[in-house]
Amino acid sequence: MNISIKDLSLKMEWIYLFIAATFEIGWAVSLKYTEGFSKLYPTIVMVIFMVLSFYFLSQAVKNLPIGTGYAVWTGTAVIGTAILGVFLFNEPYNIGRVLCIMLIATGIVGLKFISG
Repeated sequence: MNISIKDLSLKMEWIYLFIAATFEIGWAVSLKYTEGFSKLYPTIVMVIFMVLSFYFLSQAVKNLPIGTGYAVWTGTAVIGTAILGVFLFNEPYNIGRVLCIMLIATGIVGLKFISG
């Protein structure tokens, strides 16, 4: 099995995108802990996560289509944030919400496959 530099580069773009989405989830959850930016340390953490999220997104979209990168970034962050919201903040969940999250996940997988 031969893997070219281009193949590795493309895979790195998806890894960067996953890292960016992880930091996106981190800053979204951190936002809740800032309590309207009234708590200093959670606000600092949120800003750091936000900067890292944008940095890794910028690395990912060097070679990925911007529409695909942005959609996967936000979609993955929506899923992760919704799941953490249930566990960390006792947000409600029901079959309708789960089905909608599954639709987002299906779209993300679809974008990955059609983007190569």
